[in-house]
Amino acid sequence: MKKQCADVKKPSKGHKVVQLRLDAGFFFERAVRSLDRHRYDQALKYFRLAVEKEPDNPVNLCNLAGILSEMGRFEESNEILEKILSHADPELYECWFYMANNAANLEDFERAEDYLIRYLEVAPKGEFVSEAEEMLDMLAYEQGRSPRRPKVKPKQDWLIQHDEASNCLESGQFFLAAEILEELIKKYPNFYPGKNNLALAYYYMGDVKKATELIQQVLEADPHNLHALCNLAILFQHQRDRENRERLVTLLKKWVPLQLEHMYKLAITLGILGEHQAALWLFRKLLKREERPDSSLYHYLAAAAFNNKRFQLAQSYWRIAQELDPESDIPSFYLSRMDRWSNLYPSSVPTVSYHYQLPFEEQLMQLTQHQHLVPELVQQNPLLRSSFFWALNHGDKETKLQVLQVFEWIADREVEQVLRCFLMKQNEDDDLKRFALHVLSQMGMKDSCCAILDGQERMIRPNELTEQLPECIKQWEKVLECCLKKMDGDYDLIQMNDVQIIWKEFLQENQADLPKIRKVEGWAAALEYIVARLHGISLSLKCVAGKHHVSSSTVGRHVRVLKKVCPSIHKPGIK
Repeated sequence: MKKQCADVKKPSKGHKVVQLRLDAGFFFERAVRSLDRHRYDQALKYFRLAVEKEPDNPVNLCNLAGILSEMGRFEESNEILEKILSHADPELYECWFYMANNAANLEDFERAEDYLIRYLEVAPKGEFVSEAEEMLDMLAYEQGRSPRRPKVKPKQDWLIQHDEASNCLESGQFFLAAEILEELIKKYPNFYPGKNNLALAYYYMGDVKKATELIQQVLEADPHNLHALCNLAILFQHQRDRENRERLVTLLKKWVPLQLEHMYKLAITLGILGEHQAALWLFRKLLKREERPDSSLYHYLAAAAFNNKRFQLAQSYWRIAQELDPESDIPSFYLSRMDRWSNLYPSSVPTVSYHYQLPFEEQLMQLTQHQHLVPELVQQNPLLRSSFFWALNHGDKETKLQVLQVFEWIADREVEQVLRCFLMKQNEDDDLKRFALHVLSQMGMKDSCCAILDGQERMIRPNELTEQLPECIKQWEKVLECCLKKMDGDYDLIQMNDVQIIWKEFLQENQADLPKIRKVEGWAAALEYIVARLHGISLSLKCVAGKHHVSSSTVGRHVRVLKKVCPSIHKPGIK
């Protein structure tokens, strides 16, 4: 290569110079092309050059080991695989299985058994477990004895902790996951999967800075850690750091993972980054490798196809997902939208999420209609909780307001922690923070909490929560107080209770777009009129308007709004 570079002559003027990109990706592409043509000698040369460019990249090393094995150079292949496990990626457990195959081809059956036993011990749920067990049976038959089996080792404490944290992440309990992982990483600072998961927890908790710092630590020690690179790319996109995002996307699109878990991670990441064509290509590779693909994989395929504007292909994948998971309403939801979405202008076609769940807005609408079931639904579907946490940290003001309302219905310890963190964010809207304080008061918070309001950090005691409410909410509470005060003595307890129920219903239905209060008495009069008519009490607009010292037209206007929004007051007798 050096000699070639020395012989290159300076181009004359007028000639267009095309600079060759002689990096690892260039040689990898050449190697793959040579493999397609069955030119193994050329493929080997290019894979070696790719390794020279990135000597610690486990993917390049695995490719080199693979081509050496194909060419019958099994000892050399195993030397490369041992190098991966000792230096490049000790967690690429499939290497033990590949080494067993090489040893078996060399008729070194005992060594092959050792490698297989090691693989089954470190990866009891690995991709090649069934093949490894069959191979052990075959090797034992060749040697005329019963097959060896791996020793079942009890899980170490650190692995149990990490599994617990992973379960917390999957169930949307990000604060609890963070607590477990922070303790784990103090004991094992070089445990990179734990750091990657902790960064993910920080991201969902809204602390993008801490998440980024943690991922950078992982990459300083392990520059080719795929999970860290994927997470960092998403963070760059969130921070609108276009230059660094593009740099990572270019790198990730060259990557062809060997492990299914890594392939899923990369494919979903590319989809989230908007690289839908690359995502579709990877999901199709996954479909070929999965023995029993489930409905979620077909949803990923459908989402990637739809986002590439390949609507018929997307429809066919969602139909398969529907057949595999007939009880789920996710495939049927997207299928029902296909005709309308595919006929929109290209710029108006929505982007389908790669998460196997309904769009956030649809989930929110369904939850609003079944408020009493919210805690149970969130427990059954952990992705719901993570969606809400993400939306509170990254959504627009209206979405955040809706999420805060849902948090009032969930009302558990995790929600309280999320709200406490939300109150301490410098750049959040003060009205949203005051609404968060309102939710905490509705949850019955007993401890004081810190909040940054009007640019200053303050300690809010439980008895001060109502004082911190947004002005609009204070006004709406005054409506209820005014109405109940005027009704006192003329109505019974059931009727007074109905006032509170109807008013709460109305506020919940309109919490994202509450009208401004100009005169409390006008709304109070309308509320009294609605309840009176609901219970068959003869009361005219003129009479109730006079009682509250407002005009009949004002009361009538507010009555029409209440009747339109609250389904419970659409009953005979109310006009």
